[in-house]
Amino acid sequence: MAKSDITAKEQGLKPIAVNRKARHDYAIEDKYEAGIALSGTEVKSLREGRASLAEAFVSIDRRGEIWLENANIPEYLNGTWTNHAPKRKRKLLLHAQQIAKLARQTEAKGYTIIPISLYFKNGRVKVEIALAKGKREYDKRQALREEQDKREAQRAMRLRNLRHG
Repeated sequence: MAKSDITAKEQGLKPIAVNRKARHDYAIEDKYEAGIALSGTEVKSLREGRASLAEAFVSIDRRGEIWLENANIPEYLNGTWTNHAPKRKRKLLLHAQQIAKLARQTEAKGYTIIPISLYFKNGRVKVEIALAKGKREYDKRQALREEQDKREAQRAMRLRNLRHG
């Protein structure tokens, strides 16, 4: 497909799925953009905006390949017998140096690789993955408390500005 074949709608970023729980459960250190090897019916299903990264995780095998596992891309509704398995293992496309760096970093205690979002970029499906460290329960509660305090402060400022404005 030539660059001119990409429609105006497909240019730029078009989000498909976001793993909102990832930011709550993990402290994100490093982000990477990876391509993903998909079959035709998977891409058609993603174009309909149907995907979930809720239980998804990323693994690196012994051969130095990186895989997205447990990501749910439902079967394409108009697909025939050639349809794909919804939760199959999908290969991610990254440079060898990036994979080697991630492999070294995940050997450290508490570090893992998680998918953050799935999106179209110039007509191609991309996955944003991150090197992350799991948060402890009290860290999560503290983050929620800080968010709530920030929201209350904003609300108070807005009310104050309305009264004195």
